[in-house]
Amino acid sequence: MSLNDPQWGNRGNDDGGGGRRPNQGPPDLEQLWRDLNRRLSGIFDKKRGGGDRGGDGGDRPPVQFSPKFLGGGIGLLLVLVAIVWLASGFYIVDAGQRGLVLQFGRYSESTDPGLRWRLPYPIQSHELVNISGVRTLEVGYRGMEKNKVLKEARMLTDDENIINIQFAVQYILKDPVDYVFANRNPDEAVMQVAETAIRQIVGKNKMDFVLYEGREQVAFTASQLMQEILDRYKTGILISKVTMQNAQPPEEVQAAFDDAVKASQDRARLKNEGQAYANDVIPRAQGTASRLFEEAEGYKQRVIANAEGDASRFTQIYTEYAKAPEVTRTRLYLDTMQQVYANTSKVLVDSKGQGNLLYLPLDKLIQAAGAAAAAPGAVDRSSETTGSGRSSPPISNEVPPQVSEGRSRGTLLQRDRESR
Repeated sequence: MSLNDPQWGNRGNDDGGGGRRPNQGPPDLEQLWRDLNRRLSGIFDKKRGGGDRGGDGGDRPPVQFSPKFLGGGIGLLLVLVAIVWLASGFYIVDAGQRGLVLQFGRYSESTDPGLRWRLPYPIQSHELVNISGVRTLEVGYRGMEKNKVLKEARMLTDDENIINIQFAVQYILKDPVDYVFANRNPDEAVMQVAETAIRQIVGKNKMDFVLYEGREQVAFTASQLMQEILDRYKTGILISKVTMQNAQPPEEVQAAFDDAVKASQDRARLKNEGQAYANDVIPRAQGTASRLFEEAEGYKQRVIANAEGDASRFTQIYTEYAKAPEVTRTRLYLDTMQQVYANTSKVLVDSKGQGNLLYLPLDKLIQAAGAAAAAPGAVDRSSETTGSGRSSPPISNEVPPQVSEGRSRGTLLQRDRESR
């Protein structure tokens, strides 16, 4: 059986009962139309009270419907279409979204989350915009830091050096109306604004500042500058965070840059070591200088005080000498001898010029006293014990040649006393 057969659809009545034989193709369209008319006629007859065909009117012919008779059905269909058309105006706005209603393509209103209704298309339409999701924009790389985009990453610093910077920008929507209607492509605008802001900041700073100590400051300043430019363009975007992923010199000069960095680090290390040495030496030198200065000042004050004291003493002695010259002279002599003997460990005494010289070894006496104190049981065999238990040193009557000069001096002193 072929669709081009002119008898297609008219072979369903061969069984005499109006039915379709099995395996004889689709049913006859005319037969279906007749069945539909028969059923509709039965329904309308029941409504008119003509359930039985007997009576005054006789048998009524069945109502035959034609396509023109379907005016009521088309109205019902139109009502259904109108209901479906009006129902198409319902839409749901999820949490974190905003609905923008457009009337003939022009912005009309914004709707909050929930079930909303608008006039159906083509009178009104709507767009759903996510305002809570964080969007990320990558500049200088895509996906991974190894996937570099050198056209975006290479920038020129203030000291005429080239560096590669990779950073990410995170932003959200603060005004969906401006985001959708004020700019043709707001995401591309964010990309251009981010690249412009970073280039401007990098171009005003040194290479070392951007690579090391100023990375956080560069990111913060870039965030502020980007927000200022985006607000000026009315993009409806709020910058959340700018993160610098990587900043380094170009690969072509990476080795030379590493050498320069090592030299800079060595210079800093040596500088710190020298500063530490200076911090150790300078305070000690300053302390020594201060101590010497204080000692010199004390010596100065001591010398001045001694000089003033000697001058005052000389004046007082001169006054007393004018009153009693003999007494003053004797007193001076005794004081002088006391000072001399105090610094002498050996004493030579001339017994009135009779040729006998008494020698008192004071140093030996002091040593013997110290040894006796250290060992009380030890007794010097060369010493003689007196009745009081004290040991007396031996007295020699021989005159050593070393004290010949002392004898003459002692004789002169004895003669001076006798003359007085």
